[in-house]
Amino acid sequence: MAERKYTGGAEGMKILDEFLLKIQKPSRYIGGEVGAVIKDKSKVDVRFAFCFPDTYEIGMSHLGMKILYGLKNAVPNYWCERVFMPLPDMEEEMRKRDIPLFALESLDPIKDFDFIGFTIQYEMCYTTILEMLDLAGVPVLQSEREGLAPIVVGGGPCVCNAEPLADFFDLFIIGEGEELNLELMALMEKCKKEGTTRQEFLRRAAEIEGIYVPSLYDVSYNDDGTVKTIEAKETAPAQVTKRIVKDIDKMYAPDSFVVPFCNIVHDRAVVEVLRGCIRGCRFCQAGFIYRPFREKSKETILTQTKTLCENTGYDEVSLSSLSTSDFKDIEGLLTDLTDYTSKNDINLSLPSLRVDRFSDEVLKKITDVRKSGLTFAPEGGTQRLRDVINKNVTEQNVLDSVKIAFEGGYTNIKLYFMLGLPTETLEDIEGIYNLARAVVEQFYANPNRKKGKPVSVSISLSTFIPKPFTPFEFEPQLDEESIKARQKHLISICSDKKISISWSKYNTSLLEAVLARGDRRIGKVIYSAWKKGCKLDSWEEYFDFGKWQQAFDECGLSMEFYANRRREYDEIAPWSHINMLVSREFFIEENKRAHEGIATPNCREKCSNCGVTKCVGGEVCRAIR
Repeated sequence: MAERKYTGGAEGMKILDEFLLKIQKPSRYIGGEVGAVIKDKSKVDVRFAFCFPDTYEIGMSHLGMKILYGLKNAVPNYWCERVFMPLPDMEEEMRKRDIPLFALESLDPIKDFDFIGFTIQYEMCYTTILEMLDLAGVPVLQSEREGLAPIVVGGGPCVCNAEPLADFFDLFIIGEGEELNLELMALMEKCKKEGTTRQEFLRRAAEIEGIYVPSLYDVSYNDDGTVKTIEAKETAPAQVTKRIVKDIDKMYAPDSFVVPFCNIVHDRAVVEVLRGCIRGCRFCQAGFIYRPFREKSKETILTQTKTLCENTGYDEVSLSSLSTSDFKDIEGLLTDLTDYTSKNDINLSLPSLRVDRFSDEVLKKITDVRKSGLTFAPEGGTQRLRDVINKNVTEQNVLDSVKIAFEGGYTNIKLYFMLGLPTETLEDIEGIYNLARAVVEQFYANPNRKKGKPVSVSISLSTFIPKPFTPFEFEPQLDEESIKARQKHLISICSDKKISISWSKYNTSLLEAVLARGDRRIGKVIYSAWKKGCKLDSWEEYFDFGKWQQAFDECGLSMEFYANRRREYDEIAPWSHINMLVSREFFIEENKRAHEGIATPNCREKCSNCGVTKCVGGEVCRAIR
């Protein structure tokens, strides 16, 4: 019998039914969940395949996807559908049966959609993006695509330096997408009616503030490999400025989520309470690219919490932000929320709590959440180093916080640090152990501790990764030998069995640094690595560093050039034509202050003239004071 051609819909489901029971967790691939949006295709003018370049369990936990999914589907003639990367067992069956990558709502092949959009949260997903495009039957290289659609779109934090992906994407959304996505879909609707070409669509798209079309820019290089020039072509702007939503109380927020059939990483309702960060930690990319800082009102947060819990049936809600405890009236907010959550047997989860904003009142509000442990992030082992990185947290802040936690019944504490920070010494490494030891002593200083229940302090170490749009974008990443020497020294002095130490693998951190600060030439390395079989690189069991090394060698490029050298202040960065609102002059000044060991006050204490106010108007920044 001749093979049936996969076309999606009900017939597509019949084909999937023939083998899905052989696949692990087949519910990842069938759609039909409560809350999924199904539309009549005959009444839809623009279709958007929202792709998360990882598995269903990870992608379904992402708040940004939930927001944009609901936003687009609120327009009657637009349809946004979800797409995730199948694991190897499913992909093998799909390729064997010539089933192209499909969307969960309709089961239709995404190559027939108007947009194929990727949210790019992590550099290690780059080869997975290529694999998904290939599995979809869409040319991986932008230059090989014909016709108006599909347009391949990228957004998310990684596109602040999109250059390594420039060969593969038609355009990128720079900044916040709540308004931009609808403008882009409206342009597609218009261009389809007019019958315009792909090139004309991209030219018009580039005129929208926040849209970056890489094919409309030429890049040249100096003899030493650094960027010489970045020149815009045609009517493209010389610099692309990120988009922001000024009033987040009026910004779209979903009133329902798709409720998954299987367990996902964060299976709960999630409410965004604020956007941006006041802190200015010099290593933290998110803290700068999401500026300016904006809070929702308590009334808005409470309303959205009630609506989500009642519409989804979740019995746990998480407050989402870069630093939830920096909400101006955090205790008042928690009082209002717990009045509702306690009456309805709903757990309240508060990730992203700051050490210096942890209090008895905050702890009391989250006592119903499972006491598996608390994580605090001093980042550096000594006060000198914490001043260098502008952490603005003292050892006493840490000890005060763990004291509150121990008195509240917690016995497991995780301390997060980075190795290889600028100016770091062995004394700073020894400070990591000394701080962990002080936490243990704080536990035994509690006269009301439960007898016979020991304390456990976990030290988690990651290798510092210099990222674009931070004061440390100029800094080198330490080489593997130097990082291993630090790890060995810390282990040699750690004599307390109540303290455990773990660390991330250096090879992953090295490649992440390369991809984060790379230029367009890295695109051919990504392509080569993918052709060698690299995909799902964020998964330890699939990551093959040897293939990446081969790809760099074949392309004549050096990982050390991108990751392990200091960059001069006057060097043209590959991302210099992207304006994320914080000025380069501010980053340079902050880098100098770091090397002098001078901390900078947070935004509530004093405006540091980072450039955001100048770009968006003082009324946004004044809202935080």
